[in-house]
Amino acid sequence: MTIRIGNAPVSWGIYEFKDIEPKYPFQRVLDEIVETGYTGLELGPWGYLPTDPDQLRPELDKRGLQLLSSYVPVKLVDPNAHADGEAHALKVGKLLAALGAKVIVLADDNGMVPELFAQAGQRKGSALSADQWDVFASGVNRIARKVHDDLGLKIVFHHHCAGYVETPEETRNLLDRTTPELVGLCLDTGHYHYAGGDALQCIKEYGERVRYLHFKDCDPNIRQMCIDEKLNYREATQAGVFCELGQGVVDFPGIIAEVEKLGYDGWAIVEQDVLTDDLEAPRRSARRNREYLKKLGL
Repeated sequence: MTIRIGNAPVSWGIYEFKDIEPKYPFQRVLDEIVETGYTGLELGPWGYLPTDPDQLRPELDKRGLQLLSSYVPVKLVDPNAHADGEAHALKVGKLLAALGAKVIVLADDNGMVPELFAQAGQRKGSALSADQWDVFASGVNRIARKVHDDLGLKIVFHHHCAGYVETPEETRNLLDRTTPELVGLCLDTGHYHYAGGDALQCIKEYGERVRYLHFKDCDPNIRQMCIDEKLNYREATQAGVFCELGQGVVDFPGIIAEVEKLGYDGWAIVEQDVLTDDLEAPRRSARRNREYLKKLGL
């Protein structure tokens, strides 16, 4: 059993949201990922890193970094958007496959529905009807099949606050309706807790269906404050609901022990969601998070 540890541009405040401009050139982010002890990374928003494999490969190789995956948000609730979503996944997937990555982290286009954005972390149950779930899942299955057939990549779906797959019930609805051989779960430990679940119980429930890990923590006191004050997703992030590893409620020792039982052999991506003007904060957090995981044997 091997868990290798990577990081992602989001830990440096590099988001898919159009109104959040990157504060760093990509070379600095790559340098700081290596400096703070990580050997793999996710792509980040399309266009932040070079999208030509001949340009990106030397940047990664000279730093000893492995490209692992990319977070690909798609509008899945609308059947008319599935073709565009498939095309986008294939475009990103071609770059990933050229550089040796194995998976695409597919997600809903989280944060695009105002009421879901406003209610992140505060909802229970499911926002979709059974018919809507069938449409949503058919889009996931369609993209997963095409990506696998054309590129040999697998899909892991990322449940995520501020989207239609946020709560534990919504995660269950999605997994029940998708093809297990093609669609696994990207378990984001922080998002699962913020949405009212327990990441360790998630692994016990879904077992080998958990095929990719995002390591993120959740501060229970800030979470409760965000719920009480009805903060939206971005306000909660700014408030620090996703704290550094080991400072929140996520049972990382238990999670590591549980995936060991499953024979998990893959990556865990540290994600420290930050919205800060302190340009040195991401590097400090990345180093502390890596040191915490080293103490747990990773």
